This record gives sequence, C-alpha cells and structure tokens, in this order.
Amino acid sequence: MTKPRHPEKINKPVNPIKKKPSWIRSKILDTSTFFKTKEVVNRHKLNTVCQEANCPNITECWSKKHATFMIMGDVCTRGCAFCDVKTGKPNILDPLEPLKISKAVKELNLNHVVITSVDRDDLNDGGANHFKDVVLETKKNNPNTTIEVLTPDFLRKENAFEKVLEASPDVFNHNIETVPSLYLTVRPGSRYFASIKLLESVKKIKPNIFTKSGLMVGLGENKNEILQVMDDLRTAKVDFLTIGQYLQPSPRHYPLQRYYSPYEFSELKKVALSKGFLLVASSPLTRSSYHADEDFKKLKSARDKQIKCQVLQ
Repeated sequence: MTKPRHPEKINKPVNPIKKKPSWIRSKILDTSTFFKTKEVVNRHKLNTVCQEANCPNITECWSKKHATFMIMGDVCTRGCAFCDVKTGKPNILDPLEPLKISKAVKELNLNHVVITSVDRDDLNDGGANHFKDVVLETKKNNPNTTIEVLTPDFLRKENAFEKVLEASPDVFNHNIETVPSLYLTVRPGSRYFASIKLLESVKKIKPNIFTKSGLMVGLGENKNEILQVMDDLRTAKVDFLTIGQYLQPSPRHYPLQRYYSPYEFSELKKVALSKGFLLVASSPLTRSSYHADEDFKKLKSARDKQIKCQVLQ
C-alpha cells in the first residue's frame, strides 16, 4: 500500500478545485535548458521546492536555470493546510548535502541561488547548523554566487536562526504566508508574531542584510488584514515583499476562496511600495523565489538609490 503524501489531510473534507482564470498560465522558454537543470538536480539526488511544492513556475524557472534547492529532505514535520510538500517522519540529515548543493550550483553556473528547507521540528536546532553548512560550502566553491535563504521559523529553537546568519547569506527570507486570523487553520504549527519577531531579530543582528517575506492571497483574508501584515513587516524593517495567488494543490487542501485579478495585484503593489518596501513583487504567479536573480539586482539598485537620497538630504 502506498504511503499517503499528506496523512494529516486524509480525513479533511473534500473541497473542489476552482477552475483557473485565463491569466494563470505557466510557460516554458527553453526546453534544452529545462532538461539540463532537471538532469543536474536528479543526478545529485537533490530536492527542490519547485518539484516538491508543485510550483506552477517550474517550467519557466528551470528554463532559465533557476532552481530553489530544498535541503534536509523532502518530508516536513509540519502540516500546513496550503502546502503540497510531503509530511510525516523525516529521514536523518545527509552529511554530504552541503557538497552536493555546492557542486550543483557550480555546474549550473548560477549567479544567484535560493536555498530553502522543510521544517525539521525533530532536530534540536531545527536544522540551523545544517543550513549554515550548506551556505558556507556553497560560498566556498562559488564565491561569485549570491545566496538567498528561505528559512523556516525555527519555532521554540532558542535563537537557532543566528547560526544561519553566521554564514552571511545575501538575503534572509522567511515567509509570513497569510494573515493572523487564518493562522490556526492555514498554518496551525506556526505563530504569526513569532515569524514577525524572527524577521525583526535578523535585521537587528545584521542591519545591512536584505530581508524578505512572502504573502499568499485568496485564502479568505480581507484587504484591511493584508494592509496590517504590510505594516507589521515594515515595523520589522523587511525590505522586500512578495505577494502571490494561493493555488489549491488538491481537494483535501485548504479551500481556495477566490482568485485575485492582475489589477488587484497591481494595486497591492502600489500600496506596499507606498509603505516603504524597497521592492515589491506582486502578481498571480509570484512566489518567494520567482525571478529571484533579477529581483536581487533590483533590490541592490533600490538600496543604492535610497542611500544616495539620504546623502543628498
């Protein structure tokens, strides 16, 4: 008998998946590069969030040699209602994973790489030391590659995130995911204000690091709640906000309430920029690491402009 991918969702009610509107369409740009990226990932036996989370942008991103590596296995210890990553009891950490990631980054000749992970509540440090090792090894063998980490919340792991910061990534990303009122049903294993505190603490320890967070819409939140999340993230001095459409992975996942139009995403971007974010990516298919390479360049440029303006004042 095949082990269920999401054992915690077996008895959840069935929620029919709404038909996607015309503006939600993924694309492929270069088939040869797509299959080259796939071959490198598979040969090194690596996990990517692109595959494990069923990302709609995988064809476009892999056609550009953009892959978000997911470390510490492909099984998560949480059971978020929106996520398609497998849940259950994870395997032991692979001590060779830092080297494998480093080699794959070099082989793909990446200018910018995003490294994320499953939640590992079973580990004393939530996997922070392993995260650090992966970043350091990748830096050692790819000195010209900028590194973005997308971390879990390390909830109840007593400043474990500081280990990741010791590796000095270029961008520290932690997704807020949704509004506070939906946490108990959408993200039950996490705490909204713990995530805000994490982002705030990162900035206090390393004021010059770029911080980033992502928000999904379409889960039943209202506009005022979205605006409050923006304010909370700015209070934590987050630099970069991504806003994207929630896409329900299966009938047992959290039910999609509605699709936002491209115009609504454009309006949310305008509001977010007015609140002081250096950069905002807001569109139906926006995901945390979507266009991460290009966005990192934009982020640096935005900060340079900000510094120049401050000098001139």
